[in-house]
Amino acid sequence: MALKVRKNHSPEPPEPCMLTHCMAVISGAWAANVIWSLRGGPRRFNELRGDIPPISAKVLSTRLSELEGRGVLSRNVQPTSPPSVEYALTDLGAELVPALQAIVDVGHRLKGRDHA
Repeated sequence: MALKVRKNHSPEPPEPCMLTHCMAVISGAWAANVIWSLRGGPRRFNELRGDIPPISAKVLSTRLSELEGRGVLSRNVQPTSPPSVEYALTDLGAELVPALQAIVDVGHRLKGRDHA
């Protein structure tokens, strides 16, 4: 016997769906970690690799390029010898930090519940 499909009583998402749009901005492996690491200020590539030990150089490079393209972070070449590059959050990137903080807070509560 087939189950009856129930009506979804959740409100319809606005068009276009802002949740989907926002999640696309921070999508990709380690993207949220990169944003999280930059919340304290500009970081260089190797500093970010140290902040996120499991990330490979290739994935970090890809994620930095994607996040820059989405307007989440800026890439600034420093006039040093040899030249160095610093990455920093843009205003949009900074707006994402409280949302990521809320996710971290829920994660702590879930972890506490799982160990209880």
